[in-house]
Amino acid sequence: MLIFLTGAANSGKSRFAETIAARFPSKKIYAATMIPCGAEGAARVDRHRRQRAGQGFVTVECPRGLDGISAGKNALVLLEDVSNLLANEMFGRGRPGAEDEALRQIVSLAGRAAVVIAVTIGGVSGEGCDAATKNYAAALNRLNERLAAAADAVIEMRGGAPRLLKGECPWIA
Repeated sequence: MLIFLTGAANSGKSRFAETIAARFPSKKIYAATMIPCGAEGAARVDRHRRQRAGQGFVTVECPRGLDGISAGKNALVLLEDVSNLLANEMFGRGRPGAEDEALRQIVSLAGRAAVVIAVTIGGVSGEGCDAATKNYAAALNRLNERLAAAADAVIEMRGGAPRLLKGECPWIA
C-alpha cells in the first residue's frame, strides 16, 4: 500500500505520518533522505529524530536511492521525504531523468513493503528563483502528481489537519 502525504512546509506532515505509522503493528522503517546543509538543516534533522524517538522506528539513511532498503513484506516504511530524494537525485547525481528514477524507486519500495508512507511538500513554486530551482520545482510538482496517481491513498495536510483526498487509510479514524 502506498500512502502519499502532501502539504505545505510546516503543515504537520511529518508528525501526522509518524502518528499513523505508530498505529502499524509490525516493523517500522524511517527512510531519511535529507542531506543536512548548514545549521538549519542539522537542526531540522535533530528535531525529526527527537520527534520520532521511542516510536519504534529503525532509521535508514538513504539520501540517494531507496533500492538498498530491505523492508520485508510485513514492514511499514515512512519515506521522509520525496522532495529531498528528488533534489539529491537531480543535484547530487546530476542525473537526467531524476524524476523518473525517484518515481521508480518509490513504487519499487512500495512493492517490497506492506505500507509506504511517502511524505512530500506540495505546491512548490519556483517563482523568483534561478533556472535550476525553477526546473526542480516543476519536476517535484510533476513527480507529486504521478505519485498521487499511483498511490492507494492520498492525504493532504492543511492547517495541521489531514484531509483524505483519495482511497482509504486504515489508520485514520
